[in-house]
Amino acid sequence: MKTEDLSVFVKVAEVGSITTAAIKLDISSSAASMAVKRLEEQLGVALFVRSTRKIRLSPEGEQYLPMAKQALDTLQQGLALVTEQKQSIHGELRMAMSSEMGRNLMRELLNKVQRENPELSLRLHVSDSRVDFYRDGVDVALRAMTKDAVKESQMYGFKVCNIPHVICASPDYLERNGEPTTLTDLAQHNALLYKLYDQTHNTWELINEGERVKVKVNSNRAVNDGDIVRRWCVDGEGIAKKSCIDVAGDLLSGKLQRILTGYHVPLTEMWLMLPSRHLITPAVRLIRDELKQVIENKRQRLIQNQILKESEWPPCDNA
Repeated sequence: MKTEDLSVFVKVAEVGSITTAAIKLDISSSAASMAVKRLEEQLGVALFVRSTRKIRLSPEGEQYLPMAKQALDTLQQGLALVTEQKQSIHGELRMAMSSEMGRNLMRELLNKVQRENPELSLRLHVSDSRVDFYRDGVDVALRAMTKDAVKESQMYGFKVCNIPHVICASPDYLERNGEPTTLTDLAQHNALLYKLYDQTHNTWELINEGERVKVKVNSNRAVNDGDIVRRWCVDGEGIAKKSCIDVAGDLLSGKLQRILTGYHVPLTEMWLMLPSRHLITPAVRLIRDELKQVIENKRQRLIQNQILKESEWPPCDNA
């Protein structure tokens, strides 16, 4: 019996809908349906009474629900006990992240973690598309989210940091094309755009003196890979709106420089998300702590070099 199937059963019982439960667990509706079906086949009873409009617990389901909850809690307590006693980083960790984070910051960080913890095995899912925890076989995902989105997800998460963004360009591009100082100027420049699924992010939301404005930018190229946007920007092909985490090294080395500093991009947040509490292992906690430290170092260097004001990158509130 899979603990994931038990988790799906408990969630469907809580929300009264397979579709809603699937959304909360970040899996497909078909995967949630199959999980309930497997559990019913193993138990030999129908756990739900289904109709065309709603789903409710059967008498057997009502009896089984408290036992399923207790089983999940017991497994979590047992895992915590074992890992606390062993006090070592070991086993396999299946982790998802964006292509840009995977190629750069996380590649270096995970190299260090594995060198220091040789019993840890990593399986990475690197893609800018949203991962399905169950379909893709992932334990933990590194995501840019808001607090509200985290609450709505009904998953478990650790906030890693706030994520400020900057508008930037290479010195070569600015020498050839001039530096925009107003949004009207920005319309005369080439923006390097990020595209995910069918949506091209060609409207930038900016804050000027407390007022939010949206500006549609012009562009001759877009790509579904954030790291390509950064590389195009370093190559001098246009202007980009990028996370400070991703371009910190380029800003510090002078390969890129900030422009339109009077305008600020709304903050987002970085979270480590897990579909189940029992996946919170010592390895996950270690990677979280290492990641927070590496990002804090980037933050301090950008502030010390007066590339960013402290108010533009508030420290993590450990939410």
